[in-house]
Amino acid sequence: MFQIDRRPMRPVRPHSANSGFTAIELLVVIAILSILVALAAPSFGPLIERWRVRQATEDLQATLYLARAEAVKRGGNVVVRKLANGDGCTNASGNTEWGCGWTVFYDTNNNGTQDADQTPPEDTLQRIGPPSNTTIGVAGSGGIITVDRWGQFDSNTNNSFTVRIIPKGKTQTDAGANTLCIGAGGRIKRVNNGNATC
Repeated sequence: MFQIDRRPMRPVRPHSANSGFTAIELLVVIAILSILVALAAPSFGPLIERWRVRQATEDLQATLYLARAEAVKRGGNVVVRKLANGDGCTNASGNTEWGCGWTVFYDTNNNGTQDADQTPPEDTLQRIGPPSNTTIGVAGSGGIITVDRWGQFDSNTNNSFTVRIIPKGKTQTDAGANTLCIGAGGRIKRVNNGNATC
């Protein structure tokens, strides 16, 4: 026997051609998003500056650790030399300005220069390009930092020196600035203050 389905049928709604968003609704959403972006954007500027400074600080700190390890392994004569202005970088005018990056090499003849025709060759151990939008100053530096066989640094004037990493266009009192304190025994200490005394 057949049973008859006695449930009431649902009415079928005709497809509406007006489904979706209206232009006014889209404009309201865009206006709200624009206001939120305008409120949030200024707070990202200092945060990005601090990230850039931190990256440059960590790069230089890692370089100094590498140079110290290589100097102990090779019996000294490892040099960290600043890169000069060039290739669009103009942040390294003086000997104390390291804003165009640096290179680490094994200086076999101990003259502070990486000679291409030296035997054995003066190998490049590391090369770091210009840090983004930061100023790096190595106080008392003659453009090089040498590391002896005991892992002690010498920046031309004495065995302890200070490195200041500052957002470009700012001063060392800026909240985003950092300081690296390099001690006579090879100790490297990072301070989240560009005006710190070591």
